[in-house]
Amino acid sequence: MSGHSKWATTKHKKAALDAKRGKLFAKLIKNIEVAARTGGPDPDANPTLFDAIFKAKKNSVPNDNIERARKRGGGLEAGGADWQTIMYEGYAPGGVAVLIECLTDNRNRAASEVRVALTRNGGSLADPGSVSYMFNRKGVVIVPKTDGLDEDTVLMAVLDAGAEEVNDLGDTFEVVSEAGDLVPVRKALQDAGIDYDSAESSFLPTMSVPLDEEGAKKVFRLIDALEDSDDVQNVFANFDVSDEVLAALD
Repeated sequence: MSGHSKWATTKHKKAALDAKRGKLFAKLIKNIEVAARTGGPDPDANPTLFDAIFKAKKNSVPNDNIERARKRGGGLEAGGADWQTIMYEGYAPGGVAVLIECLTDNRNRAASEVRVALTRNGGSLADPGSVSYMFNRKGVVIVPKTDGLDEDTVLMAVLDAGAEEVNDLGDTFEVVSEAGDLVPVRKALQDAGIDYDSAESSFLPTMSVPLDEEGAKKVFRLIDALEDSDDVQNVFANFDVSDEVLAALD
């Protein structure tokens, strides 16, 4: 879990930079479209859509963009793309396992961009199933730290709803549960009056690979290259870096 928590912290910081590049907005809008198409356009009846819209609003995506995406996905407005979810498996430098989640309307383009990003940055594609067994699908809720809110308070609010653990990520708390308990955990936070930044399914590693500064640079470079693709929605990895290494990279 420590490796994931360090990576979660890094991803949280990186999200601000992605937002500046417009990359994050596009990915959040795509999430809304897919959620609306899969479960219907009413966020009150579609928890996945509710969470996708909530996260988009938290990241300052304009309401007009959110509403158009919801309508496109729900078939209430023309123009929705035929998005397909594809999961690629691979290795980064140092034997780090990576899961690459794509949301694309062109499978060939997505496969090509993933392969190029991996091979140009010291990684490689892996056969299906050769990496995914090292990850478990979990529900993850990110809670920002505020005055008077500590780890025990968050844990007590979510324990009966199915939460497995609460991790301190520095600026935020990470609440982990089984994927099927994500909505009850999120609702428990809401009922307790605790604000949160996002609630979504994620893939958490069951084992981790320790990295030194040079190894971490290589892995981060590869992940940046993957996330530069418009087709790549999420990258999950099983590395572990110390606070000292993260500080040196910052």
